Amino acid sequence: MPIEFGKQLTAHPTPIPGVVLYDLPVHGDSRGWFKENWQREKMLAVGLPDFHPVQNNISFNAKAGTTRGIHAEPWDKFISVATGRVFGAWVDLREGPTFGVVFTAVLDPSRAIFIPRGVGNAFQALEDNTAYTYLVNDHWSADAQQRYTFLNLADETAAITWPVPLEQAELSEQDRAHPRLADVVPMPPKKTLVLGADGQLGRALRALYDGDRSVEFAGRAEFDLGSEDSFAARNWRDYSTVINAAAYTAVDDAETPAGRAAAWQINVTAVTRLARAAVEHGLTLVHVSSDYVFDGSREVHGEDEPPSPLGVYGQTKAAADAVVGVVPRHYIVRTSWVVGEGNNFVRTMAVLAARGIKPAVVNDQTGRLSFTADLAAGIRHLLDTAAPYGTYNLSNGGDPRSWADIAGEIYELSGSPASAVQGVSTAEYFAGRTAAPRPANSTLDLAKLASRGFHPPAAEARLREYLAGAG
Repeated sequence: MPIEFGKQLTAHPTPIPGVVLYDLPVHGDSRGWFKENWQREKMLAVGLPDFHPVQNNISFNAKAGTTRGIHAEPWDKFISVATGRVFGAWVDLREGPTFGVVFTAVLDPSRAIFIPRGVGNAFQALEDNTAYTYLVNDHWSADAQQRYTFLNLADETAAITWPVPLEQAELSEQDRAHPRLADVVPMPPKKTLVLGADGQLGRALRALYDGDRSVEFAGRAEFDLGSEDSFAARNWRDYSTVINAAAYTAVDDAETPAGRAAAWQINVTAVTRLARAAVEHGLTLVHVSSDYVFDGSREVHGEDEPPSPLGVYGQTKAAADAVVGVVPRHYIVRTSWVVGEGNNFVRTMAVLAARGIKPAVVNDQTGRLSFTADLAAGIRHLLDTAAPYGTYNLSNGGDPRSWADIAGEIYELSGSPASAVQGVSTAEYFAGRTAAPRPANSTLDLAKLASRGFHPPAAEARLREYLAGAG
């Protein structure tokens, strides 16, 4: 069959999710033909994933009937024909409801196909001297080959109708020995890596993703953010997403020489390494930011407000936001006044109430509490719904209140009078002590998050549940 010249670049979805067949423009005359085999800008415009290819391979087949496969590799591929024609067969070998789904097509130089990680790939040459080429987004290695998933070309369940019957085709002994579908172990999905998994947010993410084998958790013992070795030792191609729940949060200590260095090391240097890994490997990076990136001069802070940090901690968080913002696939989740499992303001006030202590609490800083269960749920919502990348404010809802107001409610819910809490100014509270400057207003505008379908509960309701033991 002659090559069809003059096609428009067009994408055709297939029954296998993520597998897309492309018509390619081929320009030809009596001398031969020319095509743009890979043109990133045009192909992204018609929906091809920006999969960051790093290696180009060519497979040459001397005789018609030569058959290769079925191999599912742990990387994505963009496959096209350099000369001749091939019959291609693809079988979904990934975990999930489409495991075993088959798609076939004939490829010539005017057609190409994108095959995502875990989809089995096989070809049969239909002409002598056929060559096909494929771009991949990881480097081949002997170790990588150990992670292939294979299916027998003659599998009865796939029931592929080969143009040249397999008993007449040229096959390798290795391909003849691959397992039937019933014996294939599906390729697992890429994983989500949660860093800082032993902190308040990390523990909430552990609870939220409990039982999900695609989510991996790493505390400081498993991944030391301060060590370059931790980054170098990780095979980032095994992951699709990194949620960074780790941070240096000792706001006052950050104003000391030692604390300043530690804050920049964890909050900026480590985040820069994460951002580099995300860019190089096409990862989605979720980074948790803070109301401390603002000076609190506005009553409500939107996502687009320029940073204006007052202290070292806020400066490091603002610097990290700038770094993460250059990652193509990123979510900066800005939050405030975090409450979760472990030591926090709510637990402290509840203990003081139980002991009959009458504390002085700041009454000129206003904002909303952010309970980690809702913070974790909001992060998951952004990922599960594939919300547009960018910055999202995320706290609990309800009316903004001061720390003294919240303390008074904690006292009442604990069976003590709210009047036991004495409201004082920030200046009075920190008189004679070294302390970081705080934003006077920490209230975050939640409209953008609501527009994406996530509506966090009111902080007052969550506070009652938390103190009752349900938080």
